[in-house]
Amino acid sequence: MRELLRQAVIPAAGLGTRFLPATKAQPKEMLPIFDKPSIQVVVEEAVAAGVREIVMVTGRSKQSITRHFGPSPELERFLRASGKHGQLEQVRRVSRLAKFTYRRQPVPLGLGHAILCSRPAIGKSHFAVMLPDDLVDSKVPAIRQLWNVHRRFGGSVVAIMEVPRSHVSMYGVVGGEWVAPGVMRVREMVEKPSLARAPSRFAVIGRYILSPRLFGILGRTRRGRGGEIQLTDAIRELARREPVYACRFHGKRYDAGDKAGYVQATVAFAMKEPAVRHHLRKMLKEVL
Repeated sequence: MRELLRQAVIPAAGLGTRFLPATKAQPKEMLPIFDKPSIQVVVEEAVAAGVREIVMVTGRSKQSITRHFGPSPELERFLRASGKHGQLEQVRRVSRLAKFTYRRQPVPLGLGHAILCSRPAIGKSHFAVMLPDDLVDSKVPAIRQLWNVHRRFGGSVVAIMEVPRSHVSMYGVVGGEWVAPGVMRVREMVEKPSLARAPSRFAVIGRYILSPRLFGILGRTRRGRGGEIQLTDAIRELARREPVYACRFHGKRYDAGDKAGYVQATVAFAMKEPAVRHHLRKMLKEVL
């Protein structure tokens, strides 16, 4: 029987300081991309790929995420009484997307530590990690593309895209040999290298299929760059013990953790809606 992708971890414990003051009282993951929070866009990608359990790693003051993905009896009663059945179904659908489990990251020690905090909720199979700052618009869900690589080659898989030379130092960068079109066997992985130290121009973005063996490595990983436990360091160590692959995914990635990227994502996802596309195009011309 084919292994199924059952669980996805979504780290959502960051403070969102790049979006202050908008994130002073609400998580950046709840900022809307057109008509839904950015974190819901990522959850829907996971669900479209077959994931049925989402493990959210949250921090203090992230209660609005829990409320968003939980039932809302008072709102549902109001919508039902008002005859707004379409909106009622939209509200109900959010809480029924998947089974949601929540783990707390008590101190901000980086992405690797956030993933480690999810360990009690993860089984013994490979699982997905999906960063809510990275939104991918694609025909086949990006995380499904990685899972297809895992099913073919085994091992863990990271998503990569080619970036300009001037952007190399902003990402974790991989090197290795291509084993199939768009699939690299990872031999090197460097977090935010200088251009001289970068093994390639292929940068890791926020989609991963990871072996549960990674948890043991994360538990022993010392703090690295920025005094944080770096996921890149742990994956590099994992690659010394078992195969790790990189998938050059098909689709358009938006960096919703950057202000300009957030605006671009909002416009791009709004343009997918026929009811607003014409009016939005007209408004953009007026603004520009």
